[in-house]
Amino acid sequence: MVMGRFKRFISELFGGLALILLVHAQDQSDFISIDCGLPENSSYTEWSTGVDYISDAGFIDSGINRQISTEFKVDLQRQVWSLRSFPEGIRNCYSIRITQGTKYLIRATFFYGNYDGESKLPEFDVHLGANMWNTIKITNVSNAFVKELIHVPPLNYIQLCLVNTQRGTPFISAIELRPLPNSSYVTTDGSLERFWRVDVGSESNSPYRYKYDVYDRIWWPYNYEEWTGLSTSLTIESRSSNPSRPPSVVMSTAATPINDSASLNFYWEPEDATSKYYIYMHFAEVVKLKANQSRSFNVTLNGKHWYGPYVPEYLWTFIMYSTDALISTGGKYFFSLVKTENSTLPPIINAIEVYSVKNLLQSETDQEDVGAITKIKSTYGVKRNWQGDPCAPQAYLWEGLNCSYDGYNAPRVISLNLSSSELTGAISADISTLVMLQYLDLSNNSLTGLVPEFLSQLQYLEVLNLERNQLSGSIPAELIKRSKSGSLLLSVGENSNLCASNSCERKKSKNNIVVLILASVVGLLILSLTIAAIFCGLTRRKKQDKTRVALVDTEPNVQNRPLESMQRQVTYSDLQRITNNFERILGKGGFGTVYYGCMDGIRVAVKVFSPSSVQGYQQFQAEVKLLVRVHHKNLTTLVGYCYEGTNMGLVYEYMANRDLEAQLSGHNTNILSWQARLQIAIDAAEGLEYLHHGCKPPIIHRDVKTTNILLNEKFNAKLGDFGLSKIFQTDSGTHVSTNVVGTPGYLDPEYYKSNWLNEKSDVYSFGVVLLKIITNRPVIGRSQDRTHISQWVSFMLAKGDIQNIVDPRLGGDFDVNSVWKAVEVAVVCVSPTSSRRPTMNQVLTELKESLTTELSQKMEGYGVELKDSFDMINMDLDTELNPLAR
Repeated sequence: MVMGRFKRFISELFGGLALILLVHAQDQSDFISIDCGLPENSSYTEWSTGVDYISDAGFIDSGINRQISTEFKVDLQRQVWSLRSFPEGIRNCYSIRITQGTKYLIRATFFYGNYDGESKLPEFDVHLGANMWNTIKITNVSNAFVKELIHVPPLNYIQLCLVNTQRGTPFISAIELRPLPNSSYVTTDGSLERFWRVDVGSESNSPYRYKYDVYDRIWWPYNYEEWTGLSTSLTIESRSSNPSRPPSVVMSTAATPINDSASLNFYWEPEDATSKYYIYMHFAEVVKLKANQSRSFNVTLNGKHWYGPYVPEYLWTFIMYSTDALISTGGKYFFSLVKTENSTLPPIINAIEVYSVKNLLQSETDQEDVGAITKIKSTYGVKRNWQGDPCAPQAYLWEGLNCSYDGYNAPRVISLNLSSSELTGAISADISTLVMLQYLDLSNNSLTGLVPEFLSQLQYLEVLNLERNQLSGSIPAELIKRSKSGSLLLSVGENSNLCASNSCERKKSKNNIVVLILASVVGLLILSLTIAAIFCGLTRRKKQDKTRVALVDTEPNVQNRPLESMQRQVTYSDLQRITNNFERILGKGGFGTVYYGCMDGIRVAVKVFSPSSVQGYQQFQAEVKLLVRVHHKNLTTLVGYCYEGTNMGLVYEYMANRDLEAQLSGHNTNILSWQARLQIAIDAAEGLEYLHHGCKPPIIHRDVKTTNILLNEKFNAKLGDFGLSKIFQTDSGTHVSTNVVGTPGYLDPEYYKSNWLNEKSDVYSFGVVLLKIITNRPVIGRSQDRTHISQWVSFMLAKGDIQNIVDPRLGGDFDVNSVWKAVEVAVVCVSPTSSRRPTMNQVLTELKESLTTELSQKMEGYGVELKDSFDMINMDLDTELNPLAR
């Protein structure tokens, strides 16, 4: 049986013809009601609701104002007549000031109304700050999407972003924020997205909202053919202990079964297997019962007693709700209101609210960094689409920025590239607030004035490029000192009035003013591991000791072959076709952007190198030349490459489960088991072992880390990103001397200090990866002491505490002996000297033993949850209950 079908025209939501009486009015001073697309400085009061709307012009600096077609304006509330469309830019964001710590009902409305005259129904994403909120898929020109979220913003503003997913132009009609009591809609996890809110037994064809509802919730009418309605003309009151305060007009009607002996049933099916829900049922007796009448009932969920017996109170509201999220064992949520044996009347219900749990786990960028970069944008009038959170989500990183992510702390800005950005004036003091900055490029602008002293105070700064500006005066002594010590790469050429010393004596050659030395930094000596070296920079340039073995970059065989002579070459137009004109972004990095594509019926990932990417050409060359030579099941497969002038791209096999870092992230609800983690470690180790011992000459990866361990749909791991890889060819057979590259935290401290590279440098990095797999802790802590993961593990081992080393999300589901074996392998891999580290062959053997131990302890058989077998009454939520919001 199917509940009564009552699809409504959009005018039932926005017509408001029945909303004439203005009852239960409240002050709107805390309401935020934004009409998107309304002309700047305009405002009005919507006559049917009394809600005051203002223009969105003060909340966003992009997009264009449009009007829906006149034919759709009849009987519609005015806030949907106009809209703001975003034909330019991937992400466009509203920034709205709110009261921090306040719980809000956030409502976004989307009414297409054929505003562009093309009748092309778009699909796009909506983000709330750094987090994905929902996908908007317009299915009808005259239907609207109304998305609502009950959420406590962590900051004193929210950013609502429209994201172009290449399926049509994003737009928005209205944004409304309504403060709620913090004691209402309390959850133990996540925010609440409206799934269902209905006025049961309603005698109206229209939904009710403000001013009937003091919180401006929208209550849709709902009836069913096997139910009958009850009503009263008297006011239904709410006690102060009930913060929900459903409107009296909603509570004054109720539904009860036609058959007095029948139960009152309803259910819904979850959107997916992981969905969680909160339910709020509102009751009030609307009939003055006679002396011989009684109404009492129990509530069951999926056949089990949930609440009761309950007796509704005459003209007073009662709310029955879940204190914890509901998780169904049978795939459905079946509620039944069953009258008790001594009840003479059947059960009733007046209103129902159902909300799905929405976890918004991605941290916003550190607020000091946000404030600094926002001021820099304002100071220089940066002509880029810098909107929304600067660092998150990572796929929409601001152009010219790179950030650090560890899954535990807020992202931090570590790289700022404003080269060739038409900057004028002095170097902004706001840059000094970006205290984690490692790379700063202000070259090729028209900056004037002195090189400020505060640049010397950026303790993590490794690269500073001020070339081709109009700077004057002397370079701060501390910057010169750091460049000479090797901790800073300083470039200041082509600033005609800039001097390298306090005397400001003009040098004959601009090259004398350029200090191009990278990288050693004095760190903390801890536990005799000299581990502080791993906190240093990614690259350095240093004059090599003539007694060391010279590195010959002109390597034989494939390494010397020109790209044009190699197979699998595709054109740039091929890349456009493969990616459907670069439609879907998978990720971004310093090299450029990775896109989803399909080539010859096979899903692929296409890495397109940015012309401005640092050393992008060299990394592109290295990766192509290596991947066309080596082939292994645990190395990513290169499907093709493009090399047309500045257009460079690589086509890889598609890895459906992204990378190991993403899977270990606290934002990922799919928790990798210990067995799965071990198998991933073994896969990655086999890939490295092949590079070291299966290739002649051997190959050293030089950038082994969790983000470079990729996972396919079956969670098989493959090593990727070979842009820094090096062929290991030397007569001595022990090491080669080369410039240092790699990632802080994963970088071998011995290699960093000596510039001597061998296969054990990869072993060190793999040891760090293994520690990350075991602990799921950040590789380098963000506290002031910046503790390395190996230091923390050593400290815990000294206390004999193996249980607390392991990722707590595993819940103790692992064999202790298996974990001990893996920890021992990881610790010896991160030995401070390479001679004490094992080979990857030895590592592989030990990890396989660890996996065997884990498997041998696994219990056979797993519990299976039985599904309920009720003959359900389908509420048909997707198509009938709420056609406007789905």
